[in-house]
Amino acid sequence: MAEVKDPEKNVPAPAEEQKIVYGGEAPAEKAGGFLKRGISKPNKKRRKVIRWIILAVLVIAGIVALVKFLGGGSKAESEVVTNDVTYGSITSTVEGSGLTKPKDSKAITLTTAGVVQEVYVAEGDHVTAGQQLFSVDSPAARTAVRNAQTTVDGYQKQLNALQKDIAGLNLSASYAGKLLETVKLQKGDTISKGDKVATLVDDTRMLLKQYYSYAYKGEIRAGQTATVSLPALMSTVTGKVESVHMVSRITPEGSKLFEADIVVTNPGTLTADMVASATLSAGGETVYPYEAGKLAYYRSGDLKSTVNGTVISSSLVDYMSVSAGQTLVRIDGEDSENEIFTLQQQLDTAQQDLDKAQKNLDNMNAVAPIDGTVIGLSIAPGDELSGTAVTAITIADTTTMLIDATVDERNISYVQSGMSVDITDWSGNTYVGTVENISLTSTVTNGVASYPMSISVDNTEGLVVNGSNVNYSLIASQNDDCLVLPIQCVKYVQMDDGSTATVVFVQGDRPENAIDLPMPPEDIPDGYWAVPVEVGISDDYNVEIKSGVEEGTTVFTAVQTTSSWG
Repeated sequence: MAEVKDPEKNVPAPAEEQKIVYGGEAPAEKAGGFLKRGISKPNKKRRKVIRWIILAVLVIAGIVALVKFLGGGSKAESEVVTNDVTYGSITSTVEGSGLTKPKDSKAITLTTAGVVQEVYVAEGDHVTAGQQLFSVDSPAARTAVRNAQTTVDGYQKQLNALQKDIAGLNLSASYAGKLLETVKLQKGDTISKGDKVATLVDDTRMLLKQYYSYAYKGEIRAGQTATVSLPALMSTVTGKVESVHMVSRITPEGSKLFEADIVVTNPGTLTADMVASATLSAGGETVYPYEAGKLAYYRSGDLKSTVNGTVISSSLVDYMSVSAGQTLVRIDGEDSENEIFTLQQQLDTAQQDLDKAQKNLDNMNAVAPIDGTVIGLSIAPGDELSGTAVTAITIADTTTMLIDATVDERNISYVQSGMSVDITDWSGNTYVGTVENISLTSTVTNGVASYPMSISVDNTEGLVVNGSNVNYSLIASQNDDCLVLPIQCVKYVQMDDGSTATVVFVQGDRPENAIDLPMPPEDIPDGYWAVPVEVGISDDYNVEIKSGVEEGTTVFTAVQTTSSWG
């Protein structure tokens, strides 16, 4: 290689200023301390122009593609899809999942302050009905029962009295007799509780009080026959000693007398204040009274209204003979009836409070209400209860477990109590359950009605865990030999009268059972006729055709649209 010298000094140039030429090519420019050999540095303006040209080409290509796609470059093709009616089988199943829970469980809640004395069971223990669970000392619970009982007794006493009073809405004679001192009452008259309307006397028998000497003490007895003399009638009647009273009446002569009540049956001619005397027989001799007496009515009493109200009717007449229970005055006692209704409601509420208080007191020394397992226990000896409601213990009978399930409106008519259900738990264990009951009240979600269903599982061996998630499946309906079509073949169309018809559209000549539709579906092509059909069970894909079309009939299913490039 030839040495390069500085032309002015005729000495070698510094290394950083030397240029090396290979084969006559243009010298390479120095860049970053290195020599770029055989490559010249491009112009910046030229590179910018190249970028814009590339971008323009890409934009034009995109526009051409879009125009080709949207401007009729593709062709849409429609194809009518049909299906033939064929024989097959359909199995409609109900599937889902749910949580297990005991068929029967009871919780005991304490609502009164107290102190827990003893707890006789632990969580997980099996208990039998009637077994004592715990004891709580609660003076407040005992006081609540006493107060509630007092309230109930008070309301009951008021109600009894009011009911007795309101019986007087039909004011009647309590015994047979005669009316005296009657009050004239007209329909519409106001009457108040306690108003006297008549005096009722029992004149079927008359009473005569006689006094006899103590010399005959013990010889005159109840039931003894007496002869009663009636001077006014100048006759005698037979009477009977009803009672003997060993009083001590002293006469002016110094004799001591006792009293005897003589009862005489009234033949209809006797009245009060008639003078009479009764002789008796004792020790073979006739016993005379100290003096004559006067007849009195056997009993007498005032007839009074027991309610406030308005007179509806009255049959009160002086000296009228009446029989026991005969209605004499009818009264409209609306106010009293309303009072009874209000009082009865108050009594019912008080009784509920008493029942609640008694139950709470019983819970202080609670016993197991059912056979089962203790699945919850929240109290311990020494705990102080504040009176805020606390669930002390929960007992569940896990020998039978329940699963809450649902069945939709398509299958509700086929599912019945007692049907078998296949159940699988999270670990793959399988069990056989039974439809326990089905509710007739539905809930609608996304236009589909679902009915709650309860499934029971025997858990005598305790393999089904409470609160675990399980899957269930049951065959709601099944037909192994029926006419079937895909579900989308069946259409539901509106008729002129507003009803909905279930139809399929049959291909070919018009069938005899074809019907004309007021507004046929827009997607039905020419050459298809609406034929009513009766459908049966269905699964997720097919539906049973009970009547309307025969095997081999070709029916419209759908119009399928495809795209192709021209």
